[in-house]
Amino acid sequence: MAKVVANAIVAQSGGPTSVINSSVCGVIQEAKRSKKIGRVLAANNGILGVLKEELFDVSAEKASVINALKRTPSAAMGSCRHKLKSLDQAQADFDHVLDVFKAHQIRYFFYAGGNDSMDTADKVNKLAAQRGYELVCIGIPKTIDNDLAFTDHCPGFGSVAKYVATCAMEAGRDTDALYTHDTCTILEVMGRNAGWIAAAAGLAAREPQDAPHLVYMPEAAFTWEKFISDVREVYKRLSRVFIAVGEGLKDENGKYVTADTGAFAKDSFGHVQLGGVAEMLKAVIEKEVGIKARCNRLGTNQRAAMHFASLTDINEAYMCGKAAVKAALSGVNGKMITLVREKGAKYKCTTGLAELKDVANGEKKVPKEFINENGNHITEACRKYIGPLIKGEAPITIGKDGLPVYVRLAKKWVEKKLPRYL
Repeated sequence: MAKVVANAIVAQSGGPTSVINSSVCGVIQEAKRSKKIGRVLAANNGILGVLKEELFDVSAEKASVINALKRTPSAAMGSCRHKLKSLDQAQADFDHVLDVFKAHQIRYFFYAGGNDSMDTADKVNKLAAQRGYELVCIGIPKTIDNDLAFTDHCPGFGSVAKYVATCAMEAGRDTDALYTHDTCTILEVMGRNAGWIAAAAGLAAREPQDAPHLVYMPEAAFTWEKFISDVREVYKRLSRVFIAVGEGLKDENGKYVTADTGAFAKDSFGHVQLGGVAEMLKAVIEKEVGIKARCNRLGTNQRAAMHFASLTDINEAYMCGKAAVKAALSGVNGKMITLVREKGAKYKCTTGLAELKDVANGEKKVPKEFINENGNHITEACRKYIGPLIKGEAPITIGKDGLPVYVRLAKKWVEKKLPRYL
């Protein structure tokens, strides 16, 4: 590394989680502890903040506030769903990113996010190498979908798994009590191409009578005939039905059961907009099975539920942030931190490394051995995989009013040094 003031920048991207701030806390605290990094800057709203040169100095934040990030949900630095195109298509954007880094003596880039974020970090890293600018880029895994390749699991998933399973348990008891009126409940959860969150809801079914009685994931081809048969079988046996379903449910042809095909059919990442699968299942159940059904959609609550976050998840997210800084200072570059589950009867997790480009182009689906033969619930192997990730509860602070206390960053803005770009 050149003998200049080496500042670092950290940014968050994609859908927020209950623990992504824990990763950022790990980055900031480890960077300050190392004394090898000057200031730690933050990009407001991910890579968009870099393009707009909207940066603030997190080194100037109170130590107590930074530490409290481990007990604060969502993305404290602001997030975005802005994907930079290829180097050929968006050369000016990438050039400007490097110009911003040069202007603020940034030599370390830590980006917390999913596949698209790792792709952006990889491209920035490659351009810096081409231009001879000394820059270290390290990715920090983040996604509730748990679909990043090359890591055993993703920070954020353990907490959403704990929350969704608990919601299924509690709403399931409601269905138990009122099955003569609200005979069927459909719990729709997030999950575009991977059914990990829907699978997590299956943890709630400890006994045959427990909700959810049916679990549907994108990895198991969905047919209406089989679905109606499943519902009828459960209703005949229990006189009630509780269903957990992922928003990305797909048919036997690999097409989404429901997707927006109108003017706003895709988000800014180019992903098909999903939602409404629960309403579709509800309509079919009421028409074909002849029982009353209701829909529960957890929405963004599932990814921001700090009040029941997994302590294991929080600790591992923090560990990833610290590991990112340690790797960068040891000479590692162009990698994403991974979580490695060690072998043995007792759960233990350490960190590893994966190439940014490999993570960007990979996707981890729920394996066949985690889905039962009927394609409508999870297996014991799935329980053993997810189970350790939801252990422990977040030590949140409760205010005098009885509600959690979450912090906000003061955001001491850094003076802009370049002409306006966006």
